[in-house]
Amino acid sequence: MNDAVPQPGGAQQPPPRVEHAVPPVEDVAPRTGPEYAPAAPAPLDVPRTPTGNAEVDARLERLADADHLTTDGHVEVYEDVHRGLRDALTALDARPGPPAPARHPATAPQRGPSGHGSHSPHLQGS
Repeated sequence: MNDAVPQPGGAQQPPPRVEHAVPPVEDVAPRTGPEYAPAAPAPLDVPRTPTGNAEVDARLERLADADHLTTDGHVEVYEDVHRGLRDALTALDARPGPPAPARHPATAPQRGPSGHGSHSPHLQGS
């Protein structure tokens, strides 16, 4: 038999009520008052070790500016620092490298008496 078809002589039961875990409106209202105020900006006290590169060190020091901002102001500082560090790296790639070392004359292969290099495949004295 099918459960959807009522049986003769039997009363049909209403479907069971499903309770959803939705909080009452008063529980989802924004919380206000001193106990829910956002915290004031506070320094993160992240150590910044100097790198020896003045441009990079200046960018890293700029991170300290985020210490006195609320979190929504951090993005601007982080993007500025990221842009500056990226530019510094790009500048390093654009600089010419040191010149290639010149070969010392003593490192050139030595010629033997027959005019061949000293590493001649021919056996001498056989």
